[in-house]
Amino acid sequence: MLLLKFWQKQTARFVCRRLVLQVRTMSEETKEQPQILKWANKTGEFVRNPSSFRNWITRDGSSGFPAESGRYHLYVSYACPWAHRSLIMRKLKGLEDVISVDVVDYFMGEKGWRFNPDVPGATADTVNGCSFLREVYFLADPNYGGRFTVAALWDKKKKTIVNNESSELIRMFNSEFNEFCKTPEQRALDFYPEKLRAEIDSINEWIYKDINNGVYRAGFATQQGPYDKAVREVFAALDRAEEILSRQRYLTGAQITEADIRLYTTLARFDCVYVGHFKCNKKRIVDYPNLWGYLRDLYQTPGFGDTTNRLHIEHHYQESHESINPNRIVAIGPDLDFNLPHDRATRFTK
Repeated sequence: MLLLKFWQKQTARFVCRRLVLQVRTMSEETKEQPQILKWANKTGEFVRNPSSFRNWITRDGSSGFPAESGRYHLYVSYACPWAHRSLIMRKLKGLEDVISVDVVDYFMGEKGWRFNPDVPGATADTVNGCSFLREVYFLADPNYGGRFTVAALWDKKKKTIVNNESSELIRMFNSEFNEFCKTPEQRALDFYPEKLRAEIDSINEWIYKDINNGVYRAGFATQQGPYDKAVREVFAALDRAEEILSRQRYLTGAQITEADIRLYTTLARFDCVYVGHFKCNKKRIVDYPNLWGYLRDLYQTPGFGDTTNRLHIEHHYQESHESINPNRIVAIGPDLDFNLPHDRATRFTK
């Protein structure tokens, strides 16, 4: 009996060792991508993770983060449509001298966004002296386990990230820093007015789901079914926006709101990147008469075109997403002129 138990233990140990070796071998052979570069879940669908830092800056300081000039620093990528929102709002409200900014390299590798002032348009980390954005996140929280995303707003006094959710950052910039806006005209601008909030929120919901995030759901899908569903929803939503913009200059009527800012950052990247790279090629924005005119209208508005960097946009997607473009070849086109005249100002008079 004792001899039998001895051999049973030895056999169990042998089996366990074999399993460990098999797991190690399989792991080495598959050479799985780092988590930062994994985009789709096991069913082939792209699922966006929620932002982690969600504190709020307030005029009166009641949140613990009072609005102050020079206190906050914005980390962005020119390539990222979410970060681009915050740059547009910062510019529209005249906060360039109030909230400083650093721009990461357009290339995102295994360690995520990096600072590389040798790349045109990119900067060093002028506040914390970090080499990678991930280091900024670990300064804020040494145990941080999420993605290292832009935009991220840093508090120079408390040495932490206040917020990394762009939809919240643009609302803070819109209202909480009015005391510091460059001009009285910029102080008076309100891109989330009380009377339009319900309409803006409704528009934001479907534009985010089916256009802003929809192109990512199509582009990062790894199975046919999720791609087909996502890409159909993208173009159904673009058709819906086209119809709205056939009747009025902007999404809610005669004035630019945050809904337009949120749609613009996807439209500005669509023909350059999403048509080819993300396989959203049923139609281009230039094929939609009203969307194409609307895109040019916004691009030619101060704050929009001057924060749009096609070099960073085109090189980021095509060089960084190895799972989509393994040879990292950057396409030569398309030829687009966002400065072509448009008739939207005369078509839609008050």
